Amino acid sequence: MNLPIIDLTVFLVYVIGIIGFGASFYFKKRTPIDYITGGGRLPAWALGMSIFATYVSSISFLALPGSAYQSNWNGFVFSLSIPLAGFVAVKYFVPLYRKLQSPSAYAYLENRFGVWARVYASTCYLLTQLARMGAIMYLLALPMNALFGWSIPLIIIATGIGVVIYAMLGGIEAVVWTDAVQGVLLIIGALTCFVLIIWEMPGGFSQVYEIAHEQNKLSLGSFSFDWSQSTFWVILVYGLFINLQNFGVDQSYIQRYLGAKTESEAKISTWLGSLLYVPVSLLFFMIGTALFTYYQQFPENLPIELQSFENADKVFPYFIVSTLPKGLTGLMIAAIFAAGMSTLSTSINSSATVILEDHVKKYLFPKLPKAVEFKVLYLSSFIMGLASILIGLAFNGVSSALDAWWALASIFSGGILGLFLLGVLTQSESIIPAITGVICGLIIIAWISLEELLRAYGWPVLELHKNLAIVLGTMAVFIVGFVLGWMVNRVRAI
Repeated sequence: MNLPIIDLTVFLVYVIGIIGFGASFYFKKRTPIDYITGGGRLPAWALGMSIFATYVSSISFLALPGSAYQSNWNGFVFSLSIPLAGFVAVKYFVPLYRKLQSPSAYAYLENRFGVWARVYASTCYLLTQLARMGAIMYLLALPMNALFGWSIPLIIIATGIGVVIYAMLGGIEAVVWTDAVQGVLLIIGALTCFVLIIWEMPGGFSQVYEIAHEQNKLSLGSFSFDWSQSTFWVILVYGLFINLQNFGVDQSYIQRYLGAKTESEAKISTWLGSLLYVPVSLLFFMIGTALFTYYQQFPENLPIELQSFENADKVFPYFIVSTLPKGLTGLMIAAIFAAGMSTLSTSINSSATVILEDHVKKYLFPKLPKAVEFKVLYLSSFIMGLASILIGLAFNGVSSALDAWWALASIFSGGILGLFLLGVLTQSESIIPAITGVICGLIIIAWISLEELLRAYGWPVLELHKNLAIVLGTMAVFIVGFVLGWMVNRVRAI
C-alpha cells in the first residue's frame, strides 16, 4: 500500500518541523542548568502539557486501542489511579524537590542512606528508561510496517535518530515545548479518528455501545481477589505504585518540578498533566472498542493477517491508512509519531541528566567545567538514544508490547519507591535496614518476575501476576526497612 503524496507530505513536514523546532533551542542554552531544568522559567501550562504528552506515548496511542480491541477496558483501571498519585505528588513530592533544589532526583536518597542508594536508584532508572524507549520505538514502527510494508528495523533506526537529534541538542526546553505542540496534535488526532469510526457505523454510537456491551468489551476486569490474574484490583494497585514512582522518583518529573517558576506553578502543571491523561486514555480505549465493533460489522474490510488478536496493535494503524480521508491519514500518522517522540525525547534528556549528575560529576569528575558538562550531556543523550534503538530492535516480534513493557517496568523498578518512602517516612539513621530492605525487595521482584524459569527447575513459585512484582517489591523494601530501623533505634535507646 502506497501512501498518497498529500499524506506523505503532511507527515514529513511535521517530523522535519518538530526536529527543526526542537534543535533550535540549542542556540538558547547558556548553562548546563538551562539544559536540565530550563533555568526554572518554563510556564505551568507548557510543563503540564509536557507531563501529559510524556504519559501519552505510542504505548498509549497504539497499545491501549490494541488492548481494548483484543480484550476489554481492564487496562483503563491503570489511569484511575493517577489522580490519587497526583494528589500525593502535589502534597508531598513537589515541595520536597523544590526545597532540595538538586537537579538529580536521587540526591535525596544519598543524603538519607549514602552513596549506594543513589547509584542503585539511578541505575534502575536508566534501565527502566531503556526498556520504555525500546517499547515506544517498536510501537512507532508498527503502523508503517503494517501499512506500507516498510522494514521495522529501518523505521526504528530512522525515527530514533530523528528524536535523538533534537533531544540531544535542545535540552529540556526543546522537550517541553515540542511536547506541548505534540500533546495538542495527538488529542486532535485521537478525537478526529474516534468521530470518524462512529460516523462509519450504520447505527452510530448506539450501535457501538450495543455490540460492545453484548461482547463484554466495556468490562474493567474481574472484581475477584485472584491475584494471579489481571483483575481490576491487580491493575489498580499496580497503577497506583507505578504512578507514585513516576511522580516521586522519576527524574523526568522532578526536572519539570524544578523547571516551573514557582512551587505553585509546579503544582498546577502536575495537576494539569495527570488529570488530562485520564479522559484521553479513556478515549484511546473507546477507539479500540469502536474498532472492534466496526470490524464486527465489516469483517471484509480487515485483512486476514490482522484478524488474529495477536496483531491487535496493528489494527488501529490499518484503519487509519485504509479508511481515513486523504490528508487526515498523514495527520494521524504524525499524531502517532508525536505521541512516541514526546516520550522518547523526555527519556533521553532525563537519562542524560542522571548520567551527568549521579555518575560523572558525583564520582568521576566532581569539578567539570561548564563546557565539558555540555559535552557529557550531549554524549550521554546520544548513547542512550543509540541504546534505545537497539532495545527497540529487540522488541520486534512480541505479541503485546503493552504487556511486555509493564513486565519490564516492574522488574527494573527495583523497589526504588519503597526506598524513597523509607527515607521520607522513617527516622532511622542506620543504612543496614535500608540495604536489607532493598535486598528483600529484589528477591521478591525476581521471585515473581521469573516464575516460568523457577517453575521449569521445580522451584516454588508465588502464583502471582507479574505486575505485582513492583507492588510487593516496594512493600518489602519499606516494611523490612521500617521494622529493622525500629529495632535498631530501640537497641540504641537501651
